[in-house]
Amino acid sequence: MTHAPPGAIDCDIHPVLPSVKLLLPHLDEYWREHILRRGLERDSFETNAFPSTAPINARPDWTPAADTVETLRTHLLDPMAPAVAICNVIHGAQMMMSEDLSAALCRAINNWLAKEWLDRDPRLRASIVVPIHSPDLAAEEIDRMAADPRFVQVLLLSMAELPLGRRQNWPIYRAAERHGLPIGIHAGSSFRHPPSAGGWGSTYLEDYVSYAQGMAGALNSLVVEGVFHRFPGLKAVLIESGVTWLPASFWRLDKTWRGVRAEVPWLTRMPTSIIRDHVRLTTQPFDAPPHQAQLDLIMEELGSDEMLLYASDYPHWHYEGADSLPDGLSPDLIRKIAFDNPRATYPRLAVPAIA
Repeated sequence: MTHAPPGAIDCDIHPVLPSVKLLLPHLDEYWREHILRRGLERDSFETNAFPSTAPINARPDWTPAADTVETLRTHLLDPMAPAVAICNVIHGAQMMMSEDLSAALCRAINNWLAKEWLDRDPRLRASIVVPIHSPDLAAEEIDRMAADPRFVQVLLLSMAELPLGRRQNWPIYRAAERHGLPIGIHAGSSFRHPPSAGGWGSTYLEDYVSYAQGMAGALNSLVVEGVFHRFPGLKAVLIESGVTWLPASFWRLDKTWRGVRAEVPWLTRMPTSIIRDHVRLTTQPFDAPPHQAQLDLIMEELGSDEMLLYASDYPHWHYEGADSLPDGLSPDLIRKIAFDNPRATYPRLAVPAIA
């Protein structure tokens, strides 16, 4: 693996919200009392579908993970020296059955991010956390937070209540496009449905591996349901999806579209062409093959040097610390992955970091 160059744009880091109690100052009076009456402040609602202390998950020298800006500076910002790092808070607020409670907690998380993180280090940017099961409330939160230029993306999960491309979700994409915000689709589930077509597995191994299928399904839905046709200015970033599954998905999408394209008249060109224009992927986990020739073939099959965005995925251990890019990439491609592609994907990175 190869070091990312200093000054790179890190498109995926994960600050931790250790307790709902920290959100109390960022809630309005009604929801503060609601949470205290129910005792919800005693929980964290952190999404721990994976074993949090397993050696494969997080580096032991990065324990505890960043629950303060000072910890993040020590682990990542100072030693790895990114110019910008985008904070993606993965939290149970997005998964609540109560849409109103979900919206309240998402609002509080965004307020907390702005005050406790973005205000404290000019290198930080963030994704807007939204109640993904209520597109209208999600759109309201996008409109509210879009006034702060340090929020550069809208954060969704790949597996929610409905496939992401369904028209019920379009208010989210309409609001994101209106404000020039990409949608970041992070690997994960709101657990409304099994992560695999065969049902619920019984092991972490089954669950984790099936997330690649969930990401492929989310991408299929966005493309085939016509999201990028209806919202031509929208970009989607697949976060922690892996990379090497995509070429095979390209082949299957194009081959099948040729035979049944009459049912999707809005797809006037091959799905792969649409994906190359509108979809980006973060580099961690890259799931790189062991031989250089295999890596070269994957990059050739992607058919674009604009699709990959650098990400450390801090604090997850999919790589060895600062060695967060696969070996064998040319200097020109590293420059595009670390600098040019993120800037082209996130227009707000050109905006000064002042709320």
